[in-house]
Amino acid sequence: MASDKSKFWSVFSLVAALGAAAVAKKTLNTSWRAATGKNPPANPADPDVDLWEAVAWAAVSGTAIAIARMLATRKAANYYAKSTGHLPPDLRKDNQDADAADAPTT
Repeated sequence: MASDKSKFWSVFSLVAALGAAAVAKKTLNTSWRAATGKNPPANPADPDVDLWEAVAWAAVSGTAIAIARMLATRKAANYYAKSTGHLPPDLRKDNQDADAADAPTT
């Protein structure tokens, strides 16, 4: 049964992340066209794309998509936790508390 919940979480979080990435990409494409009057670079590695444009697109799109995926996964984790009474297996307590962390050794 725990395996079923784990599989459910895997599929649920994947769908949430992919959906968020698709919405973010569409929003970014529209915003890029509005800001620059051009379509975003299809392949920033293409030498015909200006370097500033390739770097700007890579930075903006990478950051926005990563944030959208993270927010969607967090929202999905909250929904999962409310539905099951616990966090998904890969999001359970991970000892990030500063007091609980091991002191660095030199």
